[in-house]
Amino acid sequence: MNPFKKFNEWFNQAKKHYPFDHTAFALSTCHKNKPHVRMVLLKKIQADGYIFFTNIESNKGRQFMSNKNLSMCFYWESLNKQIRISGRGSIIDSVSSDKYFSSRPVGSQIGAWASNQSNEIKSRKSLMNKYTSFEKKYKKNNIPRPKYWVGIKISPSEFEFWQQGKFRMHKREVYYLTKSKWQKKILSP
Repeated sequence: MNPFKKFNEWFNQAKKHYPFDHTAFALSTCHKNKPHVRMVLLKKIQADGYIFFTNIESNKGRQFMSNKNLSMCFYWESLNKQIRISGRGSIIDSVSSDKYFSSRPVGSQIGAWASNQSNEIKSRKSLMNKYTSFEKKYKKNNIPRPKYWVGIKISPSEFEFWQQGKFRMHKREVYYLTKSKWQKKILSP
């Protein structure tokens, strides 16, 4: 089976039966041999990869710029399933980032301008004042996408599909890419 097809099947199950946001995944980056992980949201599924959006000047953005290898993990507890994906990230084209940015709620667009993501701030009040300032600036205008706000596509080289089993006898299938061809192996739980 094609791992992208299997991903889509499980993702669609989660969309129907997972009571929380099925698009949430743990994103792992690595910088100077120090791993970092945080939750982000999957925003686009393409035939050859998965896209999320971020401020490229944030911690995750800087970590990505120094090491393009990324890992993502979806866990849907109510389905007893998880998918771990490893691959290489790349910044998507500006037109696609512009299109997605313009589809976001106005408040989120303003927030992208107001927040210097991951940087220290004086106070919450100073952040909210900055937000209000951008809100006034863009009150009657279309809000342009900040150049630092981009989409990153993860192009997988490995998938692991994990399904919980009774007595910890979990089912684990790994798909890995070799010379443009997907191979499959089964792992012991």
